[in-house]
Amino acid sequence: RAVERLRAGDLIGLPTETVYGLAADAGNADAVAKIFAAKGRPADHPLIVHVASADAARAWAATWPDAATQLAAAFWPGPMTLIVKRAPHVLDAVTGGQDTVGLRVPSHPVAQTVLRGFAADAAAPVGVAAPSANQFGQVSPTTAQHVAEEFPGQSLLVLDGGASEVGVESTIIDVSGTEPR
Repeated sequence: RAVERLRAGDLIGLPTETVYGLAADAGNADAVAKIFAAKGRPADHPLIVHVASADAARAWAATWPDAATQLAAAFWPGPMTLIVKRAPHVLDAVTGGQDTVGLRVPSHPVAQTVLRGFAADAAAPVGVAAPSANQFGQVSPTTAQHVAEEFPGQSLLVLDGGASEVGVESTIIDVSGTEPR
């Protein structure tokens, strides 16, 4: 059902090892707009694209530096986001109009199942934009109940993957320049 909802342009509550995300098809501008509307998030705040593997992440990047390869091998799947130069197909809405994109491969088994299912039989690169599933400026949710309480008036499918193991957002490493930072 979660994959069907994503393909239909709907939002879902997605567990990750860090916090729960409010996920939508990162290649669908209307679906991405729903994230911003639901969260009350400013449009110039970039979103992180979640994918099932490092190979899938490369499809979202214009270039993939050696530092990205090394970091991905060491820390993916897991709570690390890499910032790289974006590929031409990446929506401005996802990047906040920047020339970079944040990419992450979560380790949570439910997230992995959804991401693999969503990517199955896809001809183009697919991923889900998934900022934390909370109203902008509020505490990031670490349980499915937190997500449901944060968005009570929406028919949001929230996948219950238990309490988030990490409980804080992922570490972000920018490898889009000459030196990682």
